[in-house]
Amino acid sequence: MSAEASAARAPGLGDTAGPVSQPPGPVPEVSHGGRGLLGSKYVKLNVSGSLHYTTIQTLSKEDSLLRSICTGDIKAMIDPEGWVVLDRCGRHFGLVLNFLRDGSVPLPEESRELEEVLKEAQYYRVQGLVQHCQNAMQKQTDVYEGVCRIPMITSAKEEQKMIATCRKPVVKLQNNRGNNKYSYTSNSDDNLLKNIELFDKLGLRFNGRVLFVKDVLGDEICCWSFYGEGRKIAEVCCTSIVYATEKKQTKVEFPEARIFEETLNILIYEKGGRGSGASGLALLDQRGPGSSPGAGQSEEEGGGGGGADRRVRRIHVRRHIMHDERSGGQQTVYKD
Repeated sequence: MSAEASAARAPGLGDTAGPVSQPPGPVPEVSHGGRGLLGSKYVKLNVSGSLHYTTIQTLSKEDSLLRSICTGDIKAMIDPEGWVVLDRCGRHFGLVLNFLRDGSVPLPEESRELEEVLKEAQYYRVQGLVQHCQNAMQKQTDVYEGVCRIPMITSAKEEQKMIATCRKPVVKLQNNRGNNKYSYTSNSDDNLLKNIELFDKLGLRFNGRVLFVKDVLGDEICCWSFYGEGRKIAEVCCTSIVYATEKKQTKVEFPEARIFEETLNILIYEKGGRGSGASGLALLDQRGPGSSPGAGQSEEEGGGGGGADRRVRRIHVRRHIMHDERSGGQQTVYKD
């Protein structure tokens, strides 16, 4: 045999000599059409790395994209190991399969996750799951949420952050009935309830304009604080010590007019209001005779060294001695 004939036969012998056009082995991806997957009973699904094993019957329960893949109407990519590859996030695919198996499935309560499930159901064209998700989302929107919410302070740090970051004026009611060394006078409980009731009414009346917060952890039995632009503007303390003949008592007052006045004053510090900033402070300083403390009250200015923009109006009920309520007691003495 001549050398030319040997050279002509070499490429067809499959020997190591000579170039190889394509390596042996299965094709990495095969597009299937025609009969699809109907020749098999079970299906292995690889959804972006999330592996699932199910049956043709489950995938064919609804007229969906998955049924079209099984029937061959839509070509599917199958890897060399026989896994049907779906280029979708596999986080919620198990939920889609469970719906096809059972006809219903618990849905996540969080709105974002529920929207993700809806997107997957729409992609796979599982109309039953789409309707299920839409009904759940409608129920969430139909849930009534209160229009007036009053936060409860849990710590001093939380209070400081809330007041500093709030863009609205803040009114805080601090009430802690258990923080008392002495017994209460006969009208104190009733006045304390009146303060709480007024707080609730003001919260409803000025909802959206003023942030009302409640503090039950402080040291004061009943005290109103008013804040604007992140700092305290005024304070109304409703408690005092009563010096009786034999024992001291705690008295709770209800200065309704003064509380309402300070609430109106604090509206000057609304963002965008005509009286915000320095002009608001000037308006507060120009109070008329009707703004003076009422009977049984005293007013003092705190932080005088910090200028007019640092003053805090503190209104306290005066300490006084009540008459002896025992039989025969008629004397009434007042003491500042």
